[in-house]
Amino acid sequence: MKILNKNNKIGILSPSGRVCREDVSFALETLQSWGFEPIFGKNCFHSYGCFSDTPENRKSDLQAMLDSSEIRTIFCTRGGYGLAQIINDLNFDLFKKNPKTIIGYSDITVLHSAVSQLGIPSVHAPMLRNFSSTPTDILNNIHQILIGEFSSYSIASHELNRQGEAKGKIVGGNLSVLFGLRGTRFDLNFKNKILFIEDIGEKAHQIDRMLWNLKIGGVFEQISGLIVGQFTNCAEDESLMQTIQQSVANVVKEYNFPVCFNFPAGHTDVNYPIVFGVPSELKVEQDKAECRFMA
Repeated sequence: MKILNKNNKIGILSPSGRVCREDVSFALETLQSWGFEPIFGKNCFHSYGCFSDTPENRKSDLQAMLDSSEIRTIFCTRGGYGLAQIINDLNFDLFKKNPKTIIGYSDITVLHSAVSQLGIPSVHAPMLRNFSSTPTDILNNIHQILIGEFSSYSIASHELNRQGEAKGKIVGGNLSVLFGLRGTRFDLNFKNKILFIEDIGEKAHQIDRMLWNLKIGGVFEQISGLIVGQFTNCAEDESLMQTIQQSVANVVKEYNFPVCFNFPAGHTDVNYPIVFGVPSELKVEQDKAECRFMA
């Protein structure tokens, strides 16, 4: 993973939804206070319906950042929807020779999955539009990760947790986006990985359907651990006779890997940065769960 030093350049992109410059002004000030130089995509603050720009222009911005020999990190302004429209037309040849750390969540799960296939780490973390509502300690965690000081987390136990220890690289992100990539060349390699999932605005039966897709597709037979993040504004359905978290527990009940519920990451202000693609460890005990990034 690229380690940043002062005066390094960070690419600022809006590859999905639209955003105003004012929405990210606090974040830009924060990046500059850390000593980094923001470099904006040409179409970063444009508007095209719900998107930041046309698919062609969003692809052009992203391709330029992927190809750049000066940019060391790519920070996305927001998620939304749109990366699925352009991901198949991107060329990662120059990116592989000079990789950058891609940072974001939600729709940025598409990019996380793409670079995971290349063996390149990325960071699931608050995006620039979220900085103003993100607690200071989490912003500090992002800074520490950028400069190579990897974080570790200890969180309270949950009644549905399954104890155990798992080692492996963490993969995943937004469940519905991952579901949309199933069967494509950007589907994840789950073997011996720790899977992280979260979502927003999905109905309980839709989440259950996606979970069963992972089960029937053999994903849970391959992973070494499961981290269940926040399912924000996801409507429960009493007719299913179980909560969303119980649905997760039920679909993985026959496996032996550790499961950590209620991890503070996802579509929430308390969105802990998770480093994808580096050796990590998940330890679930009776009174707590710990997640550690080891490189």
